[in-house]
Parts: sequence; C-alpha cells; structure tokens
Amino acid sequence: MRPAGPPPLRPFGLVLHFDGSWTHEGEPVRNRKLRELFDRSVRYLPEERKFIVQVKHFRGEIEVEEAPFFVLEVDFGGGSVRLSDGSWAEFRSETLTPSPIDGALLCRGKHDLIAGGLPARFRHAAQAELLLAVEEGEEGYGVRLSGRVQKLPEGLLV
Repeated sequence: MRPAGPPPLRPFGLVLHFDGSWTHEGEPVRNRKLRELFDRSVRYLPEERKFIVQVKHFRGEIEVEEAPFFVLEVDFGGGSVRLSDGSWAEFRSETLTPSPIDGALLCRGKHDLIAGGLPARFRHAAQAELLLAVEEGEEGYGVRLSGRVQKLPEGLLV
C-alpha cells in the first residue's frame, strides 16, 4: 500500500549558490541540462517555509545561498520579469536592492506566496537590460514599466 501524500521533506545536499551554480554534497553539478532542470524546478512551500526542487514525484529540500530565483528577462511593457523557474512575476522597482555579496541587483517577486515576496537575483543580461532603461527625472532615477515611470530606490545607482 502506498503512503498518502508526498514523502517527508529532507535536505539531500543540494545547494543553490548566489551565482546560480548548483552543488550536491559539495561537488559542482556540471551537467547543463540537470542544472537547467533544477532551475525550473525550484518551489517555495509557504506552510513549511522551505525551498525545494520538485522533479515529477521527487521533491527534496534545498539550501539557498542568496536567492531561489533568477531574473532572466524584463518585460517593460507588461511590468514583469521572467524568472528562472519559467514563471513571470510583477516587477516592483521599489524592491530593488544590491546584493551584499557582490552588488548585483536583487528584487522581490512571487508576492502571492509570501508577504514581501521572495528574492530574485538579476542575471547579467537582465541587469544590463534594466540599467539601460533607467531614466533620470526631476524626482531621481526611474524605469518605465507598463507606460509609467517607477522610481528606483534612493542610492541604488551610486
């Protein structure tokens, strides 16, 4: 007889690092297709307050060094960002902060899962795309999203 529901969550040595690399029990995950599968399979379980990878029926708890998701693209017309799990999230410019590790930009998305949202780190191309769209106005710097300029946090572009 099969047990009801998914098996209990347990860490199994998989770590998502701040730069988007993966390790398993300290060893780099070198297979590109496996890394991409892990990127697409990251989930957050609000009830347990845990990050997991879920591939078909398997799910395992992961350690996240900085951000569980990565911004791959900015849709300025729609005011959203495409994340590494394949989803689109509303982009809120006021959530932008520099990474304490290396200064890369972070934002918060998936506000429907948790108040305040979950962190997402900009990949290089998406960050360059965002920074090229920055406009200077009377009230400081901003970026045009969904037809209107959203102000960037003070001191972000120092």
